[in-house]
Amino acid sequence: MITVADNLPISVDAEVLSGLPVFAGTRVPVSALLENLEAGVSLDEFIENFPTVTRDQAVQVLEHFRTSLDSISLAP
Repeated sequence: MITVADNLPISVDAEVLSGLPVFAGTRVPVSALLENLEAGVSLDEFIENFPTVTRDQAVQVLEHFRTSLDSISLAP
């Protein structure tokens, strides 16, 4: 779960895209980054296609996801 304490460049506002998590200061949903990467779009291409998202914002979000996955334990 993402919280404000995570200090991520993500905002959630009911007035922006019906409350979907977006990159702060933009109307670009965070899910767009994941969908583009899944479709084979490079990070550089994503930044070109969504110029309101900075490379630093995208990398911060991806790093958060990576470290979150690293902390998942499969032990019962």
